[in-house]
Amino acid sequence: MEPPDAPAQARGAPRLLLLAVLLAAHPDAQAEVRLSVPPLVEVMRGKSVILDCTPTGTHDHYMLEWFLTDRSGARPRLASAEMQGSELQVTMHDTRGRSPPYQLDSQGRLVLAEAQVGDERDYVCVVRAGAAGTAEATARLNVFAKPEATEVSPNKGTLSVMEDSAQEIATCNSRNGNPAPKITWYRNGQRLEVPVEMNPEGYMTSRTVREASGLLSLTSTLYLRLRKDDRDASFHCAAHYSLPEGRHGRLDSPTFHLTLHYPTEHVQFWVGSPSTPAGWVREGDTVQLLCRGDGSPSPEYTLFRLQEEVLNVNLEGNLTLEGVTRGQSGTYGCRVEDYDAADDVQLSKTLELRVAYLDPLELSEGKVLSLPLNSSAVVNCSVHGLPTPALRWTKDSTPLGDGPMLSLSSITFDSNGTYVCEASLPTVPVLSRTQNFTLLVQGSPELKTAEIEPKADGSWREGDEVTLICSARGHPDPKLSWSQLGGSPAEPIPGRQGWVSSSLTLKVTSALSRDGISCEASNPHGNKRHVFHFGTVSPQTSQAGVAVMAVAVSVGLLLLVVAVFYCVRRKGGPCCRQRREKGAPPPGEPGLSHSGSEQPEQTGLLMGGASGGARGGSGGFGDEC
Repeated sequence: MEPPDAPAQARGAPRLLLLAVLLAAHPDAQAEVRLSVPPLVEVMRGKSVILDCTPTGTHDHYMLEWFLTDRSGARPRLASAEMQGSELQVTMHDTRGRSPPYQLDSQGRLVLAEAQVGDERDYVCVVRAGAAGTAEATARLNVFAKPEATEVSPNKGTLSVMEDSAQEIATCNSRNGNPAPKITWYRNGQRLEVPVEMNPEGYMTSRTVREASGLLSLTSTLYLRLRKDDRDASFHCAAHYSLPEGRHGRLDSPTFHLTLHYPTEHVQFWVGSPSTPAGWVREGDTVQLLCRGDGSPSPEYTLFRLQEEVLNVNLEGNLTLEGVTRGQSGTYGCRVEDYDAADDVQLSKTLELRVAYLDPLELSEGKVLSLPLNSSAVVNCSVHGLPTPALRWTKDSTPLGDGPMLSLSSITFDSNGTYVCEASLPTVPVLSRTQNFTLLVQGSPELKTAEIEPKADGSWREGDEVTLICSARGHPDPKLSWSQLGGSPAEPIPGRQGWVSSSLTLKVTSALSRDGISCEASNPHGNKRHVFHFGTVSPQTSQAGVAVMAVAVSVGLLLLVVAVFYCVRRKGGPCCRQRREKGAPPPGEPGLSHSGSEQPEQTGLLMGGASGGARGGSGGFGDEC
């Protein structure tokens, strides 16, 4: 074994080195042999480890030996080495059947490949240096092994909270570790401080087993006295193990819950399907009634309707009413059959099931109501429902009033449209119904026109183009006609319900200014007529002057052509001369005779008047031109 002051010797290595130097300076002095061996070596299982044994000082010859201290106290020699000059001769003596076997390296260190739990022993190094003496040191080898994953086996049975002593909760196992781990128990993440001695409130037992491999397995069993609060508690265990250099590890098991038996203390009974805060459900819906007691395991439930037979008996506490009707309204009850419950616990509960319904609405009038213009009427809307329905009237989404009666007075064509009566249940927002009717107002047409805008200068001119528009409404739909042809067919006006429109495009004339253009709307109840007037219509002066000038030029050209033709037909002389007097020929010319064949004709042309002959000198031309 290593002397108690081995650590102190290790710390004094520098002093020994100084002493060796001093002894070397005195040849007659002999240095004492000392060893440098680590007292404790730690290694993880499966890793290689080297045990060092180094003599201090200078020795030409020494013998080094390694011994193993077994459990009986014997010290079998494993290996030896002898220093011969500068070389160390190594000899293996007994490997003890180890695989892989022990080895010595060239420096005399003991090598253990793949450390095993069985290697956890004391190893003694002895050095004999002749006159320098003998030295011995011991190295302790510790081999660590991390255990396998922690396993827990909870009690699968039903544990009663009515027991007055601790019951077995679970068993926790941590296998194949070295050194043996420690096991702790937890509830809801908090460590349980339980003793190892038997106790009515709780304790735990432990058992350690060395496996064939030399590793250690630990089993711990937990016992507790349970309470009702433990029904939702989460339990688990953890194995704590050691590692080299003072380190530690922890392996937690999966969590688990217990199945507890405890009596019913409270009962709840409610409507499980959608309902209003007041407890109303809609007729036709599927309704579930749910009953729950807080006992465990789940007791048997009996569901019934008050003053009637039992409806259902089951372990779930559920009663389903498919397509519930108003006739199923009433008081329902639930009873928990738990014979372990205390006498003062109320095991029965009741509830009131309210089925809301709304029948179709009925109107005092049919789907279509026809009324004359300017008349009045009252329409009644009736409904049956529970709870009491609220009624509201609307037209084109515009509210008209609340209540079952709708009053219509001084009806106009604007009153035409669809009227809606809506019934709703204030306490059941998802349940409502509607009914509607269409109002048709009978009456002679109502006529509207787009008035003619005056011209900028205050008057129209002939030939100006204008478009006239006429609109009407009534029932039956009116027909539109114009006093002149060319009007477009009547068509509905977009965005103006009941209105139709027609247009006529024409040119303005003086006749239109005098008589006007009329538009008439008519249906079986009467007609309405409107006359469009244009006021003053001026003639087109600029065009009349051009026409007159053109006529004058044409007449002048015609007269000029006639005059030229006439002058060409005359013989001799200038175009214009004085008419000779009758019977006085000019001097130097012979007198006219009636013997020539042409003279009478020429004379007739020259002397004749408009009547074709001479009339005493008064019928001839004065000036000829």
